[in-house]
Amino acid sequence: MITPAYAADASAGGAIFEVLFPLVMVFAIIYFMIIRPQQRRQKSHTEMISAVQRGDKVVTQGGLVGKVAKVNDDEVEIDVNDTRLTVIKTMLVSVDKKDAPKKD
Repeated sequence: MITPAYAADASAGGAIFEVLFPLVMVFAIIYFMIIRPQQRRQKSHTEMISAVQRGDKVVTQGGLVGKVAKVNDDEVEIDVNDTRLTVIKTMLVSVDKKDAPKKD
């Protein structure tokens, strides 16, 4: 016969695996479904912002569409109709390059 002390010790190793495996899987799912795509979007957004040049057509988070008139370190001046506005670079949603070919 096996004593109760040995029986408890043998089942403890399996219990730890049964508890940790679902936690590890949940973390892996969260990482690949939420964290990693967000990091990719952030990286592409910072690359887009750093490549803004004079003459590019931009759209802000507020929905303003204009042409870049001047680029500073953290700010961009855009021309909207006959008005020049100063916008923080991180508030730009999209940038259309002036020398990029037009899509049909």
